[in-house]
Amino acid sequence: MPPRGSRGPLPPLLLLWALAACAARASEITFELPDNAKQCFYEEIAQGTKCTLEFQVITGGHYDVDCRLEDPDGAVLYKEMKKQYDSFTFTASRNGTYKFCFSNEFSTFTHKTVYFDFQVGEDPPLFPSENRVTALTQMESACVSIHEALKSVIDYQTHFRLREAQGRSRAEDLNTRVAYWSIGEAIILLVVSIGQVFLLKSFFSDKRSTATRVGS
Repeated sequence: MPPRGSRGPLPPLLLLWALAACAARASEITFELPDNAKQCFYEEIAQGTKCTLEFQVITGGHYDVDCRLEDPDGAVLYKEMKKQYDSFTFTASRNGTYKFCFSNEFSTFTHKTVYFDFQVGEDPPLFPSENRVTALTQMESACVSIHEALKSVIDYQTHFRLREAQGRSRAEDLNTRVAYWSIGEAIILLVVSIGQVFLLKSFFSDKRSTATRVGS
């Protein structure tokens, strides 16, 4: 029996899922990118590894950013200007440190919020014997199907959260503009009303003075 407070060993299925999660590296980050700024990230990748870079601008300006990906020799693998979102998949041609940068240098006063997901390597088989010649058992097939479905659910949830955050940012921006426009209209109406009062006052004053001169 394990000591008090210990959870004991993981079940075999959970242990396999944990090992699968550790085998493929993934960096998923949301960060602030100030105006006139550039942010770079670095990843050590082995030759022949398949990688995927996916990014999306959540808030700020026209929701666009510059993205650039370079290999260890400085060769440009991917370069896009003023993109709102995109996805790029490549296979590392050599061992070394790969660099990808997000730039907001074209913006003079608007900062951005950028999300990116950089996946290095592919998920290993859920079961060590999954690639065997014989067919999987019914339990193993069900576990594989559930595992793939859960990965799809995680991807959908991530994209929905990003769309929700972007939609909320647009709504708040629109609400701010409407509030400023309403304040501007109220000020204009107030100025026009005061102008009309002074105009009517001067008009009746002129008529009163004219009638006084005629009567005298």
